[in-house]
Amino acid sequence: MAINWTEAQIEEVVASVIKSLGGAPKETGSWDATQYHGRKLIGIFEKMEDAIDAATAGYKAIRAMSLEEREKVIAAVRDLCRKEASVMAELGVAETGMGRAAHKTAKHLLVADKTPGTADIVSQVKTGDYGLTLTEMAPFGVVGSITPSTNPSETVLCNSIGMIAAGNGVVFNPHPNAIATSNYAVDLVNRASASAGGPKVLVASVVKPTLDTAQIMYRHPAIRLLVCTGGPGVVKSVLSSGKKAIGAGAGNPPVIVDDTADVRKAGKDIIDGCSFDNNLPCIAEKEVFAFANIADELIASMKENGAYQINLEQAARLADIVLVDSKNPETGIVKKIVSRECVGRDAAVLLKKIGVNVGDEVRCIICETDFEHPFVQNELMMPILPIVRVKNIDEAIDLAVKAEHGCRHTAHMHSKNIDNLTRFARAVETTIFVKNAPSYAGIGFGGEGHTTFTIAGPTGEGLTSARSYTRYRRCVMSDSFRII
Repeated sequence: MAINWTEAQIEEVVASVIKSLGGAPKETGSWDATQYHGRKLIGIFEKMEDAIDAATAGYKAIRAMSLEEREKVIAAVRDLCRKEASVMAELGVAETGMGRAAHKTAKHLLVADKTPGTADIVSQVKTGDYGLTLTEMAPFGVVGSITPSTNPSETVLCNSIGMIAAGNGVVFNPHPNAIATSNYAVDLVNRASASAGGPKVLVASVVKPTLDTAQIMYRHPAIRLLVCTGGPGVVKSVLSSGKKAIGAGAGNPPVIVDDTADVRKAGKDIIDGCSFDNNLPCIAEKEVFAFANIADELIASMKENGAYQINLEQAARLADIVLVDSKNPETGIVKKIVSRECVGRDAAVLLKKIGVNVGDEVRCIICETDFEHPFVQNELMMPILPIVRVKNIDEAIDLAVKAEHGCRHTAHMHSKNIDNLTRFARAVETTIFVKNAPSYAGIGFGGEGHTTFTIAGPTGEGLTSARSYTRYRRCVMSDSFRII
């Protein structure tokens, strides 16, 4: 089922959920990694070893349950996720300083409604002259999951539903900048599990996740599968662990707009996608390549839909703020990286840093640049969108593929020319390719298909689901059970 909420509908959902909960708390000081307003969070441990032991016990309990019983646990998780979506959204914004509560609420509802459960676990049978062979999807056991600060509770919940559906226990090592939000989601899964007859602790986490706790997770013999959603560094460390690993890495999604597109709609769609949760989703539009003969109309549509255009001098000043120098201690090489103080911030907040004051109606900052501009070459994860004019489809595809940097994550295109769409899709080779829609349609928000916040491009699983967290087991019956 496609979900296609307007901004007003999202705000209405947020208001109704907050009201039903008696008002979402505002005091950031009352949120920590072990309790929420005096209530101790379930499944949170001081030591990673203890968390893994608890997740192992949870795995043994869930494995002993029938698929029907397992699905009841998942249904309870979905229900609590819907009821407490705004609480986690506000907590995530308060703790990390990133994103928009209304959009994070929508993402939690998306997780609840469109993350596949046990129906995704399908057995296969082959019969022939020599009998019958049954192939089933079996759990790995205990999954170790690394989660990001950009979509913390959303990733914990989405991963939990899929991993539990597959019959696994889960231990999380959340991003250090989103511990409270992530651990709240862990607690939610455990509360749901207990309410539905499952184990009290089905998934687990730690009070203070660090590189050391991650290393313990990587090396622990009980961990049979590692799943990482994060930047290149942490994905590389997981893939170097020597264990089966699923890696969901970074991207720098380009969008092409050619002269056959519905340009007015394209402008709105691009701003809607780029500004969603302040550009934190890795799938969001990061740079635009627009045919020169429609670029003015496209920019006009963007400005009508919440974009504020800055000039090149302002863009240069903003680039010096949002991108900072980072020196590799081993090689001495200095490169530009995004400033943590700017990631996921509102457009108005970023504009204020260069002396421009605007209202909340401004959702995105746009600017015309050349291809080499740092806004084009770096994944900013903030509502800043560079626009590069191109002559034709050949130049557009060439530059878009280069800007994507071979991440093969996500790309977008607005066009009614089937040949152009096909050429770009083949050239860019991304896991997700969105045509004539905002980027979030690629994860089922206003588009068909299931949702996930772990998009495994580097390791090839793509949009992960329950079956991604299983291993295939074969059972062969020779010369029997063929009835034809």
